[in-house]
Amino acid sequence: MTPTPRTRRAALVGAVCTLVASGLGLTGCSEDPNEGTNGVGKLTPEKIQTRTKAAATAADTVRLSGSVVSNGKTYKLDMRLKEGGGTGSVTSGDTTFRLLKVGEHLFLKADAEFWDHEDGGGKNDDDSDAAAADKLDGMYVKVPTGDPAYQRFSGFTDKDVLLNSLLTLHGTLSTDGHHEQSGTRTVRITGDKGAGGTLDVSLEGTPYPLRLVRAGDAGTILLTDWGKSFPLEEPDKKSVVDYGKQLPTS
Repeated sequence: MTPTPRTRRAALVGAVCTLVASGLGLTGCSEDPNEGTNGVGKLTPEKIQTRTKAAATAADTVRLSGSVVSNGKTYKLDMRLKEGGGTGSVTSGDTTFRLLKVGEHLFLKADAEFWDHEDGGGKNDDDSDAAAADKLDGMYVKVPTGDPAYQRFSGFTDKDVLLNSLLTLHGTLSTDGHHEQSGTRTVRITGDKGAGGTLDVSLEGTPYPLRLVRAGDAGTILLTDWGKSFPLEEPDKKSVVDYGKQLPTS
């Protein structure tokens, strides 16, 4: 394999250090891990967290992928977010559904199995539920703002709400060395030495958060595509089912 420029530089520095140390009896020769970076690696962990939160808030868009454990349930996320809303998929157990939020309008798209009742009712009820679920299969269902599902799912599509809840480390902050995330150099900060979560912050360009391991084994999230634009618009009216003020019980 052809060594990268960074690898060649590190090897050259190491060789020179060894030569100087052996010939002159000197010690402490090493490459500065913050050389050529944005400088946040030199800051205190508190200042690193402040910088990365500010960068995340100021960014127009971001993509979040990974898993989140909330209220005992594990959700797998793949969401693209911007100030005006978001779009993507959420998987809980064997069920995957899509969420789309444009402004205050939230839409949920899922297959018939998601919408089918499983309350053990009579045959007529089961037939009626199955027929209703078939009509919703693959359609965008508009979620009323007063429905419990709106509060439950809208947070997945709100950039500021989701980032504010995810990017907080718990306990005493400290740094945990320099690392790499998908080819980008990072500095890692931790809460209570990792028990309160860990966050990898980019050392290249804007100090965006790139990888979060949540406290208490509550999931790992990758944050990518910072500032990359994507279309966000409401679905065609022919693809939307609107129940008005409340979704059917399911």
